[in-house]
Amino acid sequence: MNDRIHQEKTNETSAVKTDPVLSCRNLNRYLGKGENRVHVLRGISMEVAPCLAYAVEGPSGCGKSTLLYSLGLLDRPDSGEISVRGRELSCAGDDVRTRARNDEIGFVFQFHFLLPEFTAAENVMLPMYRKGEWSVEEMRERAASLLGDVGLGEKANRLATHLSGGEQQRVAVARALANGPSVILADEPTGNLDATNARTVIELLTKIARERGRGMVIVTHNREIAERCDLRVSMLDGRVADS
Repeated sequence: MNDRIHQEKTNETSAVKTDPVLSCRNLNRYLGKGENRVHVLRGISMEVAPCLAYAVEGPSGCGKSTLLYSLGLLDRPDSGEISVRGRELSCAGDDVRTRARNDEIGFVFQFHFLLPEFTAAENVMLPMYRKGEWSVEEMRERAASLLGDVGLGEKANRLATHLSGGEQQRVAVARALANGPSVILADEPTGNLDATNARTVIELLTKIARERGRGMVIVTHNREIAERCDLRVSMLDGRVADS
């Protein structure tokens, strides 16, 4: 199993990939009804390339999180197209979207959402159960390897409640990588951390994108974090600014 994990990492870093891992075209999303109906996303188009970290920034209410949830197949746009590795999924059925989301997209949110009664390794293993590709022993080895990658190898068997806030968020990063996704979507991933832990997590995320060929989209209000990303996408009133 360790050889298999090593080969996966070698493939990730050596493969030359130029096609977008995630893209959207002319996304529109409305929320509310009648007089309260709001046009939240207004014709958004963007492409996410491998090995790059994108910061999506803008004021509260500009549509950043709605865009992220649409890209992550957690929400359906009212119109427009979303493709993951060239596969158009905006109109796909729920089962197809769920499978693509589990296999191709990793999520990191502001709050880690770890199960407190589970160990760090068990939390990382959860997405692997849904994929159904590995034995329990293989999943444990895979989780241990991923936790080692985020600097928590020695704490794999520690309960989530016995980890610090920064450590819990690093477990969440490892969990996002569990199924070898093509893209990671992070919604204010450092918003609940102090400055030191915030820098650690953002450095880890950008390093993963660059060294493992992942696409990375990070929604943030923090200018310092945005500046650490490769590209910055500014949003205003549901549109990409200056587009």
